[in-house]
Amino acid sequence: MTVSAFAPETEERFALARQVADAVLFEGYVLYPYRASAAKNRLRWQFGVLVPPGWGAECEEHDFQHTECLMEPKAGATLSVEVRFLRARRRTVQQARPDGGYDTVPELRLSDRVLVPWDEGGQERVEVVASVDELLGDGVTYPFRLPAREDTEPVLDEAGRAVGRLVRRCEEISGRVRLSARELDGPYRVLRLTAVVENTSDWTPPEGRGADREAALPHSLVASHLLMALSAGSFLSMTDPPEWAKGAVAACRNLHTWPVLAGEPGRADLVLSSPIILEDHPAIAPESPGALYDALEIDEILALRTAALTDEEKREARGTDERAAAVIELADSMPPEVLERLHGAVRSLREVTGPGPAAPDGGFPDEHGVMRPDTPWWDPASDAGFDPAQDRVVVDGRSVGQGSRVELNPGLRRTDAQDIFLRGRTAKVEAVLHDVDGGVHLAVTVEGDPGADVRREQGRFLYFQPDEVTPLEDDV
Repeated sequence: MTVSAFAPETEERFALARQVADAVLFEGYVLYPYRASAAKNRLRWQFGVLVPPGWGAECEEHDFQHTECLMEPKAGATLSVEVRFLRARRRTVQQARPDGGYDTVPELRLSDRVLVPWDEGGQERVEVVASVDELLGDGVTYPFRLPAREDTEPVLDEAGRAVGRLVRRCEEISGRVRLSARELDGPYRVLRLTAVVENTSDWTPPEGRGADREAALPHSLVASHLLMALSAGSFLSMTDPPEWAKGAVAACRNLHTWPVLAGEPGRADLVLSSPIILEDHPAIAPESPGALYDALEIDEILALRTAALTDEEKREARGTDERAAAVIELADSMPPEVLERLHGAVRSLREVTGPGPAAPDGGFPDEHGVMRPDTPWWDPASDAGFDPAQDRVVVDGRSVGQGSRVELNPGLRRTDAQDIFLRGRTAKVEAVLHDVDGGVHLAVTVEGDPGADVRREQGRFLYFQPDEVTPLEDDV
């Protein structure tokens, strides 16, 4: 086994895959509104956290990741592995004293930002290169250790005077990478590759403190994931394997991670094993203007909301983290044409060749060539028999219409969380509506809602079916 920098061609392939791997690395790193004081930024890092084994027994997080996938290496092939993770850097804020000393403070206010204590994430990676032949049998094991360190950064005001400093401390972390391969029976030469990443740090919770995630994080591998590349040969897709390999793929064991083909589409010599389940050949959307650290949100919404933060909120975000400051700058400087591009994209269009489907009996095309039936699916004249302000419907033997008071009991199988939150609330019926399929819907405003008058004026109601309400009084 050799441990060294990757060959240039391997480094080039990894560079493309790292674009997606970085999104995994920083997923949830800092969330809107990008301030340390926000409740959702107080519980940090949710994916791929490998904790010290002495603490993992006391929590639901793990001290290892176990990846298995299938590969078809060519003779003399080597496997290059890159373990990537964040290392927590605990940052404290100190204010300068007149005598030249420093005092630790909860915040340090500057003209453009407010500095506060925070755990930054420093990128770390461990590289292992081994020939495929070395992986057979017992395989290879590569231990690694990152020593503790501390550094300081002066904080200067607008005039260039030192008004404080930031103290960053990293705790010692040790780990291990274990790689092995076993040839499988069958008509083709296929190897099952096993890659295990472990946190082997000997840190344990201080006496009397019990399970303390905040204390364990500086000794953890955060957002841990793997990139693996073959110099010659290919991997098999774990999500869409060939028919002959489906049984062998099903027998692979993947714990706390999932491997997918990565890198350039059409190639299969690179794998990303991620704690977030992805599809083969994942890619960053070309419309994305930059990292917003929340792939569960929509870039357009995040950019608009971020730009709408107050000046004071933006000052705190800039002082929270350099990456948060970059998000603020991105939102404030985004040109309209870039923001418009975030509104949406259609990716499923494809060229249609050959004749279209035969016209149905009695059908005829409209001006766009779309087939239309002789009988319209909806006749506007049929609306003449309905009046939302006057129509009524019988619910539990009582007549319900505009002005009726009801109690809301939304159905679990056809509603969303927002409707469920209204269970038991009282509401006023504003209209009784009929859809083209014969269904009846009650448009309501919730009693006690300060925006009810605005909703009524704009016709923006909440809608429930008759069996989701209970009448509270008879109408005269």
